[in-house]
Amino acid sequence: MAADTTDIDDIREQARRWLADDPDPASRDELTAVLDGLPASAPELADRFAGPLTFGTAGLRGPLRAGPNGMNLAVVTQAAAGLVTWLAAQGGTGPLVIGYDARHGSRQFAERTAQVATGAGRPALLLPRPLPTPVLAYAVRHLGGVAGVMVTASHNPPQDNGYKVYLGAELGGELGAGAQIVPPADAGIEAAIRSVGPLTQVPLGEPGQVLGDDLVASYVERATAVIDPDGPRDLTVAYTPLHGVGAAVLTAAFARAGFPTPGVVPDQAEPDPAFPTVSFPNPEEPGAVDRLIALADSTGADLAIANDPDADRCAVVVRDHRDGWRMLRGDEVGVLLADHLMRRGVTGLYATTIVSSSLLRAMCAARGLPYDETLTGFKWIVRAGGGSAPLVFGYEEALGYCVAPEHVRDKDGITAALTVAELAAGLKTQGRTLTDRLDELAAEFGVHHTDQLSARVDDLRIIADAMARIRTTTPATLLGQPVDSVRDLLPESDVVILRTAVARVVIRPSGTEPKLKAYLEVVEPVVDGDVPTARSRAASAVTALRAEVSAALGI
Repeated sequence: MAADTTDIDDIREQARRWLADDPDPASRDELTAVLDGLPASAPELADRFAGPLTFGTAGLRGPLRAGPNGMNLAVVTQAAAGLVTWLAAQGGTGPLVIGYDARHGSRQFAERTAQVATGAGRPALLLPRPLPTPVLAYAVRHLGGVAGVMVTASHNPPQDNGYKVYLGAELGGELGAGAQIVPPADAGIEAAIRSVGPLTQVPLGEPGQVLGDDLVASYVERATAVIDPDGPRDLTVAYTPLHGVGAAVLTAAFARAGFPTPGVVPDQAEPDPAFPTVSFPNPEEPGAVDRLIALADSTGADLAIANDPDADRCAVVVRDHRDGWRMLRGDEVGVLLADHLMRRGVTGLYATTIVSSSLLRAMCAARGLPYDETLTGFKWIVRAGGGSAPLVFGYEEALGYCVAPEHVRDKDGITAALTVAELAAGLKTQGRTLTDRLDELAAEFGVHHTDQLSARVDDLRIIADAMARIRTTTPATLLGQPVDSVRDLLPESDVVILRTAVARVVIRPSGTEPKLKAYLEVVEPVVDGDVPTARSRAASAVTALRAEVSAALGI
């Protein structure tokens, strides 16, 4: 009991020191209320002071709350001070470009970042309003920024926010110009953040220069340049931004490209940080696109599209004659976009990740195009090939697509939506659909059926134990066939890849959530052009594979 009292006293003292340095009155009041609730509030206080949010290759992300283990003005001030210190130490010149979405606290965090930058003598350029993440990534390249900051938690729950960092050409190099940071930059920035002294001593300057709408117009102009200006445009599209910031930019891009303006789900059209109509603001979550499908049905739409809240991801929903409306998997959209670009004669490097379908590899091999696969994340995809060939397309199965790397060197849900619309409109003139094209690819390369086994845990030791188990007692067979390849990516990454002649399993902990994930793929040949039968066999095989992998992992 004495030890517990000592722990509470220690955390109470940490909280008091934090309060003395916290620049935000609202956060101070919030933390004071938690302190006043002791000893009953001890678990909550301990969680808030369990440690600081770690700055990694995804920047910062966490719940909005006072204390070091949350997103708040104090944490953002410290992060911004560490970032500008690191940029100066690297000799980086040029402005810091800052964007933000419409989540709680985003504008305040962006404006504080600008003040910290100008206080350190560096120009700060602030995007004019809440805008999609790809607009910020574009602005870093377009404006010659030394770096960029995007305040967003993407498709995380409403109570979260985040802080992503991009580097310009000077520090990021040719492949990383306008891309998210990779090691060792993350460790360097983290060290600089931890070296920041009292926040009361961080100089704050002017709020920076607020950019005009000409930047957004420039992004839209470049976005529409990714498609053929003379292609078909007869296409009815239903769209939702899921209460995020994508609607104005996407509809402007469609209009400039000559497409009819998409119909937008009315009660999801405007940015709303509470995300009131969805339980989780991620288009992949069950029920998230129900309103979109209803709108598509009522308007006779050819296609339905959803962006996530910061519009860097793109979900595509199609009317399937077999199943009614269904959302295409990220792998399906990825290979459709790749095939479309190849058919347009776009040559160069095509890339995806180790957890995505192997179909893109097969397509590139058959068509004589360079191919590469990387670890998960667009920070790696845009650096694929190491410069051996210019990247022209990259995708990841989590609904992320980069169709114009020279425009945005990151995933971009706006240009992806435009390119999907171009493909769908072209197929429509032939009386065909996206699912028809998927069947043609299956007939040519076999059915590549992908799925995912995901287990959320409360105790991270469960994930560590499962990874240890798969390494020490690796299955000898899967689906009755020998496991002929086992690839362990330690120490570079905590990933194990198992392969048989027709199946592949990629197992890894999630990088952003307390989840263990296994990515499953079965390749089933198509006999005598009978794609439906091959799809049915592949689906049954993946169901059996999921059960085998779950047993092997003990989850």
